[in-house]
Amino acid sequence: MEITPVILSGGSGKRLWPLSRKNYPKQYLKIFGEETLLQKTLLRLKGITNITDPIIICNDEHRFIVAEQCRDSGFKNVDIIIEPVGRNTAPAIAVASVYASKKYINPTLLVLSADHLIEDTKYFQATLKKAIDITINEKIVIFGIRPLFANTEYGYIRYSKRFENSNSFFVDKFIEKPNKKKATEFFENGGYFWNSGMFIFSAEKILKEFTTYSPEILSNVKESLSKSTEDIDFIRLHKESFKKAKNISIDFEIIEKTKDVIVIEYLSGWSDIGSWPSIFNELKKDKNGNAILGDVCHLDTQNSLIYSEDRMIVSLGISNVVFIDTPDVSFIGKIENMHNFSKIIQMMEDKNRPEIFSHRKVYRPWGWFDSISKGDFFQVKKLHINPKSKLSLQKHSKRAEHWVVVKGIATVINNNERIILNMGDSTYIPLGVTHSLENNENSPLEVIEIQSGTYLGEDDIVRYEDIYGRIKE
Repeated sequence: MEITPVILSGGSGKRLWPLSRKNYPKQYLKIFGEETLLQKTLLRLKGITNITDPIIICNDEHRFIVAEQCRDSGFKNVDIIIEPVGRNTAPAIAVASVYASKKYINPTLLVLSADHLIEDTKYFQATLKKAIDITINEKIVIFGIRPLFANTEYGYIRYSKRFENSNSFFVDKFIEKPNKKKATEFFENGGYFWNSGMFIFSAEKILKEFTTYSPEILSNVKESLSKSTEDIDFIRLHKESFKKAKNISIDFEIIEKTKDVIVIEYLSGWSDIGSWPSIFNELKKDKNGNAILGDVCHLDTQNSLIYSEDRMIVSLGISNVVFIDTPDVSFIGKIENMHNFSKIIQMMEDKNRPEIFSHRKVYRPWGWFDSISKGDFFQVKKLHINPKSKLSLQKHSKRAEHWVVVKGIATVINNNERIILNMGDSTYIPLGVTHSLENNENSPLEVIEIQSGTYLGEDDIVRYEDIYGRIKE
């Protein structure tokens, strides 16, 4: 029996703003150690018997981030399927099921989220092995987390009798995120699991369920796959076909309707890292109950989470606070008020604040740039170009640029002239001139870019050649 991992990686991670942003959300961040949450999810698969190449579902903006993090983790053969629009988990899982059933002979699909934290890999794999045995009985298995407290952020599963004398149970009812009173009742009375959103089932079984309960979604995703295109190493679903699929979760569309769902108990550490309080719960604390990340000096500070990305933070006489500092945004809030966090995010979305969408440091398929300084008619960026990478051949209609090499060797095309720039060399690119920047070396290239003009937005780019397929027809 082949096990095909399906990793859902399309979330935006709003509740972990300002560290998580729409264009670089939490699953791609190194919050816990040297690997990102996506990389931890991938590495958790190593050692599983009869495992196939993973399938990752993500959106267009994140495709190069996913590919790079897969390569860095040693996963070179990954099927990355790009959703042209967000359509929740039901269409995503249907796409993966149809795709996997064509590539493999009736595989068993292991559906995981890219943003879960599971530190005990041995326990995870042991529980998975038991769950695989249950799927032989044409069952859909969901991992249920034994509640540790009255949590209002998760859905709950009420279970009934045991399934075949195991640590698995028949499902009696699914309950959406409860209020505090109900969550306390569930926790104190027992008989409930948290819904982890991790599933395992055969492709044949889940496709039968889609045929029964959601034939329209199945038809839509089959069409979007049949009309899909290959874009470099990505599978790009047909947009108009996929847009027709209902925007709904797999829980609502299939799992809560089927008669063949079993919940398997999961006792070891698990978190979906959905909020700053959940991060705080997972981090190691000092003797005063503080979780400190980065350069922080504190006195008379208790039970607080303080995160500093690139500068010193000093705290005095505070308690029960979340303080997150990034290069362009600082957030501070009381832990007991974090249930209102979505309201402040909505306020900034209503104002169309760019900080909601992007960090100051923006990642590109060739590397990244950091906007160091900005005024009315100028902007200074630091460009980091990865080895053997290049920017597109392009021009701008509203700005000129001045490049200064501060590390490495740059190959530049400036108005059809090809030049080599060493450290300390520079070149000026007038407005409207075609240009490109390339790193042909085996070490990174760093360039200071000084922009000047009446408009400095990222959309002032006309591309003529691009190895990353970003030229719009």
